[in-house]
Amino acid sequence: MLNKKTVEDVEVAGKKVLVRCDFNVPLDENGNITDETRIVGALPTIQYLVNNGAKVILCSHMGKPKGEPVPSMSLAPVAKSLSEKLGKEVVFAADDNVVGENAKAAVQAMKDGDVVLLENTRYRKEETKNVDEFSQELASLAEVFVDDAFGTAHRAHCSNVGVSKYIPAVGGYLIQKEIEFLGNAVNAPVRPLVAVLGGSKVSSKISVIENLLKKVDKLIIGGGMAYTFFAAQGKTTGTSLLEADYIDYAKKMLDEAGDKIILPVDAVIAEKFENDAPSQVVEGNIPEGWMGLDIGPKSVELFKSVLSDAKTVVWNGPMGVFEMPNFAKGTNEIAAKLAELDAVTVIGGGDSVAAVNQAGLGDKMTHISTGGGASLEFLEGKELPGIACLEDK
Repeated sequence: MLNKKTVEDVEVAGKKVLVRCDFNVPLDENGNITDETRIVGALPTIQYLVNNGAKVILCSHMGKPKGEPVPSMSLAPVAKSLSEKLGKEVVFAADDNVVGENAKAAVQAMKDGDVVLLENTRYRKEETKNVDEFSQELASLAEVFVDDAFGTAHRAHCSNVGVSKYIPAVGGYLIQKEIEFLGNAVNAPVRPLVAVLGGSKVSSKISVIENLLKKVDKLIIGGGMAYTFFAAQGKTTGTSLLEADYIDYAKKMLDEAGDKIILPVDAVIAEKFENDAPSQVVEGNIPEGWMGLDIGPKSVELFKSVLSDAKTVVWNGPMGVFEMPNFAKGTNEIAAKLAELDAVTVIGGGDSVAAVNQAGLGDKMTHISTGGGASLEFLEGKELPGIACLEDK
C-alpha cells in the first residue's frame, strides 16, 4: 500500500486501538439506517482487531453538525447495527464532547476483543480545524491508531490526521483496498487503460484530465462537460451546460491530446430540464433553445467500441442526467458495457457509484470507491493527508 504500514504490521493484542471509520451513513426521519454499505465496508478491519485480541475504540463523523451536538446525527444507530453484524455488544459512549466520562469509563472497563463506539467527532468544532487539543484527547484513549476512512482521507481533521502526531498510525483494510485499486489502476495498469470522465463541469476536473492524459491510452469524455468541448470544436451548444471561460482550455487539451480524447458524436437534446420534455437526437450543432441531456446512440456505440479492448477502466462521472430515466440511457449502457468486460473496472466515487448501483451492476465491478472527493483528488495525483500521515514500512 504505497509502502505504508497496515493493521497487520503492528502488534495489537491486548492494546487499545483507535480506529477511524467512515460511518457517515444515511438515516431516515425515524433514525433508521437506509444504506449500510459503509458499515459493512468497515467490518474486515474491526473483525481482524477483535479476533486478534485488541480493545477496539471506533470513531467517525456523520453529516455536518457544525461543531455542536445534533441528536439526529448521533452515531447511536450505528452502534446498534454494528452489534448485530459483529454478534457482540458494541458499547456506545454517548458523550456530546466525544471524549467524556462515558468514553473514559467504557474504555477503562474494556477487555481484549471488546468494542466501544465514540459519539460523532464533528460534535466538536475542533475536529474539522485539526486542533491539537482534541487530537490529544482522542489519542489519550489508545496506544495505536488505525485509519480506515478513505472518504475523508483528503481532509486533515483531528480524528484522521491529528491523532497520528501522538500515537503510531497505520492503515486499515478498506483504505488499503482503495489505494491498491485506485493507485494501481492509474499508476501501474494492465493496458490499454481507458478513463471515462463525465459529470457536469470541466472546471472541477481540470487537474484530473491533465493527470490522466499523461497516463491513459484513451480518455472518454461525456456528461455536461462534453458541451464545453463541443464549443471548442466550433459547434453551437444551444442552452446546454457550458463553461465559456474554459473553451480555450478545452481547445488546448484537444490540440495536445490528439486522438487520445474521445468525445460524443451526437446528443439527446430537450427543450427543458425535465424528464418528460420532448427530446430528439442531433449530430453536430445543438439548435438554439435546446439543451444536451445525454449522449446519443452513436456516441454510445463509439464509447463501447473504445472500451471493448480495455484491460483497465477508471470511471468517474455520469454520461448524462441519469437521475431522469429518459436521460439515463447513455450512463446505463456504459455501466452495462463495463460489467461485461474482462478488465479491471474501478468506479471512482460520487455519482458514478450511484449510477452503477441504480443499474444494479455494482457487484460486476472490480472495485467501487467509497470516497467521492477523496477518489477525485487521488485521480488528480494529489497526496492525501489521511494517507500521508500513516507510518512508512
